[in-house]
This record gives sequence, C-alpha cells and structure tokens, in this order.
Amino acid sequence: MARPVWAGVLSFGLVSLPVGLYTATDTHTVHFHRLQRGTSDRIRNRRVNERTGEEVDAKDIVKGYDTGEEYVIVEPEELDDIAPGRSQTLEITGFVDLDEIEPIYFDKTYYLAPRGKGYAKVYSLLTQALGRAEKTGVATFVMRQHEYLVAVKAEDGLLTLHTLHWADEIRDPEREIDTLPGTSAASDKELKMAQQLIDTLSMSWDPGQFHDTFQEKVAALIEAKRAGESVEKAEPAPEPSPAVDLMEALRASVEGARGPKDSGAKASAGGGAAKRSARRTAKKPAGKKRAQASHKGQDPHAMNKAELYKKATAEGIEGRSTMTREQLIEALDRQRQAA
Repeated sequence: MARPVWAGVLSFGLVSLPVGLYTATDTHTVHFHRLQRGTSDRIRNRRVNERTGEEVDAKDIVKGYDTGEEYVIVEPEELDDIAPGRSQTLEITGFVDLDEIEPIYFDKTYYLAPRGKGYAKVYSLLTQALGRAEKTGVATFVMRQHEYLVAVKAEDGLLTLHTLHWADEIRDPEREIDTLPGTSAASDKELKMAQQLIDTLSMSWDPGQFHDTFQEKVAALIEAKRAGESVEKAEPAPEPSPAVDLMEALRASVEGARGPKDSGAKASAGGGAAKRSARRTAKKPAGKKRAQASHKGQDPHAMNKAELYKKATAEGIEGRSTMTREQLIEALDRQRQAA
C-alpha cells in the first residue's frame, strides 16, 4: 500500500479530521541515464564546494539567502518553526462553486483519506455534503517547507485535493505575448463555418480512449535499436493554413469530418455528432456531388491544397488530414494508378 506524502488535520469550522495525503497521478515517461558519448560511463551530479572543489555531504548543506552583502543562513528546523500550523493543519477557510476556479490555477492532484477507521463518519459526511452542495473547499497548508493554496473536492465518493497556483504566479498574457489577434480578426462567415466544424467533431469525453503514443514510439525505438532495425519516422506536421485559404480549409475540414470512413468511427464513439452531420448532409446532397464532380478530371498538380483535400476526401484516402500538398498529390496519383 502507498504511504502518505503528508499527514495532518483537515479542519472546517469546529470539525477536525485527521487525514493523509496520497499522490493521485503517475507518469509513464521512459527514463534515460546520461552517458558520455562513445562509452557506457554514467554521468552523475555531485554536490561540490565551488571554492575547494571537494564534495560535500548532504547533512552539511544549509540554506543561505543572498542579501547582496552577505548570506543569511537558515536551518531547516527554523523554517518548520515558523510554518503556519507547524505544517500539520489543512484548514478550509471557505467554500466556492465548482466552476469558479479557472483551469489555469490547477496544478497537481492528490487523494485525501482518513487516518483510521474511527474517522470514517466525519470523512463521509464532508464528502457527501460537498457533493450535494456542488462546492469546493478552499484551504492552505504547508508541506515540505512550502505553503500551498488548495481546492478540496468530492469526486467519486472520496475527497481529492488539488494544489493551486497563487494569483501572482499567473502570468498576464497581454504582457507575455505580443502576437495576440484582435477579436475582429474573423468574419461572420468564417466563424459560422468554424462553429459548424466544432459541432461536427463534438464527442463524449472518455479519457480511456486516449493514450501516450509518443512514449509507445520511444519504447519501440529502443527495442528496434537493440535489434539493429530501423524505425519509420513520423509524418511531418501539417502546413499552416494561409489566410486566403482559411475559408476553403474550414469547408474541407467539415466535409472531411463528415466522410463515410470517419462517420462510422464517430457513431461508435458518441453518435450525437454523427447524427447531426448526417441530417445536414442529407439536406444538401446535390452540393456535395457538385464539389466532388468539379475535381473529377482535374490534374492534381494544378490544384491548391484545399482542392486536393476535397478530392482526397471524395476518394476516401486515409491519413489525408495530416498530409502536405505534395503528399496529397502522391496519394491521389497512387489511387489513380491503382484504378
């Protein structure tokens, strides 16, 4: 069983509940050792005195704050002495609506559990009350010599704790980014088409259908190099849509999302978006036939990317959404030769 990363008392009003804090998430990143090139020699970090060049034991290292004129030395126990609640109290100061805290404030998630079966009733009471009220408890506590602002929520029958960024840690995008567009950048026609694309691609949220394909490819790369084999490189990123072709790109994207090969997958994933798309397509069959027919005899080399994408959609070419213009031409040529 996992050990708590912090133990203390959760308090709200005059009610106190001894709790333990457990890490709720894990990563599956492939970890590499650092080696000197051309050897199998590990590279390791060492704590070295920069004046003497000698390695220093961890127990002999203290914290020092540089004032500009001298270092003020602070011992670890001195930080513990001044910590609010002596690092053992998680005090809820108030409750807010679930959607009041903006996503940018959330950082890391933990599970909260009662320390002992004797506190199950108090724990269950707070969990059920938070769930029914659809509220989040806002609290602060100290862990590992850092104070945290947190949100305590009821999720799936247990309490979760989410560490939050402090307000002064959120950067102002207007100051950080000088390329933000104005709100009038898009026309009404483009906005309507973009909304139509969003509606067509709408689905039900199921995190289980997504997985870390990059880590899978890293593992495959390692296995292939062990076997002396080569690995196929990933397809290049799609080219940015030029401003003049934005409307065509949006229209082609909507038609591509409605394609016969894609609609079957959408029906199994959600169904609602596919039905809406089918109704819209049924209303305008003639328009779609005209779009397909207009490119039937045209040379792909004379088409722009949006026109190529339309033709690739009509031909049912898979992987077209990530292809460059040249790749679309090659795919269409192969399709024509195969026919």
